[in-house]
Amino acid sequence: MIRVKKKTFRRCCKIGIPVDFRFDFLRKQVCFRGKSSERVSLEEFCNIFFFLHRYKQRCFMAGNVMDRVRKIVHADEVHRRGITGRGVTAAVMDSGVCYHPDYADRVVYFKDFVGGRGYYYDDASHGSHVTGILGGSGLMSSGKYRGIAPGSDLVHLKVLDQHGAGKLKDTIAAMEWILKNKEKFNIRVVNFSVGMALEEGQEEGRLLISWAERLWDAGLVVIVAAGNRGPGEGSITLPGTSRKVITVGFCDLPGKRGRGQRYFSGRGPTCSCVCKPEITAPGTFITSCSNLKPGGNYYCVKSGTSMATPVVSGAVCLLLSQKPWLTNLEVKMRLQKAGDDLGFPKSQQGWGRINLLKLLD
Repeated sequence: MIRVKKKTFRRCCKIGIPVDFRFDFLRKQVCFRGKSSERVSLEEFCNIFFFLHRYKQRCFMAGNVMDRVRKIVHADEVHRRGITGRGVTAAVMDSGVCYHPDYADRVVYFKDFVGGRGYYYDDASHGSHVTGILGGSGLMSSGKYRGIAPGSDLVHLKVLDQHGAGKLKDTIAAMEWILKNKEKFNIRVVNFSVGMALEEGQEEGRLLISWAERLWDAGLVVIVAAGNRGPGEGSITLPGTSRKVITVGFCDLPGKRGRGQRYFSGRGPTCSCVCKPEITAPGTFITSCSNLKPGGNYYCVKSGTSMATPVVSGAVCLLLSQKPWLTNLEVKMRLQKAGDDLGFPKSQQGWGRINLLKLLD
């Protein structure tokens, strides 16, 4: 069994192993590209690499299925108290939603800002997956893949196309719709598992942040993804850089793209020196609802801060169903005290990994 010191493990997470690296055989060191100051001995590198490899294998074998995620954040204990998010509506801005048995009866409204269609659909599967994490009942899995707030109502606003790309005008139109209809549907939470690679100084970037802050100023709890552009500093995507909204990163190991490329949770601080993300949640290899494409399964696996964000959104739905009088600022203050410290830098974990027992007590 390979043992790695806590200091070494923290360092490897800070460096971002495994990333692009080269061996310096003369000095018997490993140098990481883009981080010339980061050098470790070959022995330390081997220890880190094999530790992460074994850790990743355990993740695959155990699977970050929703029952494991619920156990990590203590959601099952909250559900046993009868707190399921009933009476609270969450608006999800994403790629659409399908008629999945796990939540179809609780989607109270759907609007397509991309194609203008009048029926439920999800041509990217991203939105269905996010919705399942937030509020799926686990009906088709005997409760195994149940979401965090299985009693909450859901409004889904399609702002992403089949490739997961979106236009700023569609996103703003969806935000404007939420402002006009929040009382009608009792919308208290907005889940935005989308990060746009815009600069805060650009006009489009400022516009997106201003609209996200309008939602916050209207009393809504706005929860957004930190993006997957880490591990470098200042890698939070918009509108996650806003001072007001709650930005969520994932707290587990890096996810994986195609051709072996890896991605990491976005990290702060922002260019305005705001510490981000606020909080983290499990987000790697999450099994949740699929978009029910022909020949597919009821569930699929995805990774990223997009998957961690609805964990926090679902947690806030649980909190508001128990304490409906709380304002969005009070919710944020409670989240500040509801994180489990994982020993990572603040720019990586914020207040820590969300713990529902701390949040609701």
